[in-house]
Amino acid sequence: MSEPLLTVADSLKDRARAALGSRNLILVGLMGAGKSAVGRIVASQLGIPFIDSDHEIERVSRMTIAELFAAYGEDEFRALETRVMKRLLKSGPRVVSTGGGAFVNERTRRHIKRGGLSVWLKADLEVLWERVNKRDTRPLLKTENPKQTLENLMNARYPIYAQADLTVLSRDVRKEIMADEVLKAMIEAQKENTVS
Repeated sequence: MSEPLLTVADSLKDRARAALGSRNLILVGLMGAGKSAVGRIVASQLGIPFIDSDHEIERVSRMTIAELFAAYGEDEFRALETRVMKRLLKSGPRVVSTGGGAFVNERTRRHIKRGGLSVWLKADLEVLWERVNKRDTRPLLKTENPKQTLENLMNARYPIYAQADLTVLSRDVRKEIMADEVLKAMIEAQKENTVS
């Protein structure tokens, strides 16, 4: 009796799942980078739960992110975000998508570093702008010149996002392709860690 052949996709999923082990996979990056959309697909492929930290914050606070910003300001929101991330990362494995500012907060970043494998979905300004300018739900973009604000956020945050364990370029391709690239990056990182 012959062994069943694994498809390339199954092999990729299995190797990425083995690379992750019991850790969490945490997606970081600016708004519009694809953290939630790609994260859901990655979680499905790995057969582990997906959690959107912004949705979890809204669930526990019973307020939208925009309402939290308006009522309490960004500092108070970031403190709540840190507490929620700390709780989410206590167990795993799971895929967690973060809000754009989560990894910028030093305390949250420490929890992420301890809580699993971080992946920065890095996108250029035009890709991000194309994705975020269609919705009016981004509190930080409620400015006179939202595209300039987005560019300013990129300039301020990209050096911090670069501290993530892995970087995957987010571009104008299907989400499934991006998800596969995240899985491949996980496998490559494991190979490099095994060799060194």
